[in-house]
Amino acid sequence: MKRTGILFFPAFDWSLGDSHPEREERLLYTQEQLFEEGIFDLPQIKQFSPCVASLQDVLRAQALFPTPQDHTDNLDAHLIAAGSAILLGAARVRGEITNGFVLARPPGHHSGATVWGNRGFCTLNNEAILVNHLRAHLGIKKIAIVDTDVHHGDGTQDIFFHDPNVLFISLHQDGRTLYPGSGFVNEKGGPNAWDQTLNIPLPPGTGDEGYHYVLENWVLPRLQAFAPDLIINSAGQDNHFTDPLASMNLTAGGYGRITELLQPDLAVLEGGYSIEGALPYVNLAILLALAGEDYHHVREPQKLARPSLSLAAIKPYIQELKKQHQTIKPTFTIQNIPYFPKGDWVYSPHPVYYDTEGFQETRQDYIRQCKHCAGTVYIESRRSSSSMKSVLVRIPFQACPECEQAGYDLWEHLQQPSKDTTSGLLQNQLHDKLYVWHRKEGLREL
Repeated sequence: MKRTGILFFPAFDWSLGDSHPEREERLLYTQEQLFEEGIFDLPQIKQFSPCVASLQDVLRAQALFPTPQDHTDNLDAHLIAAGSAILLGAARVRGEITNGFVLARPPGHHSGATVWGNRGFCTLNNEAILVNHLRAHLGIKKIAIVDTDVHHGDGTQDIFFHDPNVLFISLHQDGRTLYPGSGFVNEKGGPNAWDQTLNIPLPPGTGDEGYHYVLENWVLPRLQAFAPDLIINSAGQDNHFTDPLASMNLTAGGYGRITELLQPDLAVLEGGYSIEGALPYVNLAILLALAGEDYHHVREPQKLARPSLSLAAIKPYIQELKKQHQTIKPTFTIQNIPYFPKGDWVYSPHPVYYDTEGFQETRQDYIRQCKHCAGTVYIESRRSSSSMKSVLVRIPFQACPECEQAGYDLWEHLQQPSKDTTSGLLQNQLHDKLYVWHRKEGLREL
């Protein structure tokens, strides 16, 4: 018998506003539905209590700028959501459960490698924090993240864009029609992780048949070829036909089939804002599918108000998209800065808009090309038009000696007297060490 873990954290004391889609009662009806259906009485269901992530867990995956202390007053709910993902993920790796579902809010997949605030309702990236915790503490090497939220998982992509041991796949409504305006087939990974990012932008109106066709004919073969140790589903539910923020046509039963096809080790809740019309039924179908129970009887009260794109219309679109994806070749810009360590450094400007708070982050990303590891990452980041910058230096998991030394050299240069650098973070993922530097407060290890 399967043993399915459930961790429910509705964060009833956190919201972005009484009328905001991401508000206190978002999971209220889901909670009631699961109790009514007796889900927690199933013999294969094991309940877990929420857990709080540490600041070290966060900084292993993300830099909080200008300093972590500038965010601590607003992170309570986010730390519990991330910690809950860690707890259930660790239970899966230890064999305590067969699979699990983290039913927690706030969501996180729009939060990237550098964090200045909340964007897309997200401040901390729950899946990224989970993944790096498992790699640092439980020996997991290769992980696949399949993001089925209606919005492109741009934050998760950003964090793992240069990591060859994390396969990131995102199925989402075409970015030309929906926030965040990214997630196209040419976004395939950095110089040391080319083709480890797969974006599948789908046209508005895509329903159950279209999603299942894409999974069976593109996503599942790619997962099989990668052969991950663990599959995580960023289980956004805003593809539902009643969701107020998007234009897709998935049903609750369609979500159940997605879960059945993917067979994720862990599903982590992301978006989904049809609080009464979709979430109770979608979450029920997903849980039943994870637990090996029949989900086909789950029906939402509303009926489809608009026609779904037919499979005959979806097939040629997907086939053409696959051709485009296969023909795209890497084109990277080499820019070697005088003080950079030896090697070729790929330059990638990366502006980020924080829609929740209305400001722009300007980023200059540099990645050391390497044939042996993921490569050292160096990021200069500024909020809006500020002349003061913060810096992230990342020494990756399984770093080769040259990239490890390059990271230390850049970190040493960062601490020299400078008029325009405020703070920095060194993520030494190789040895699981974290160092924070501030121009006024100096250096400290976390």
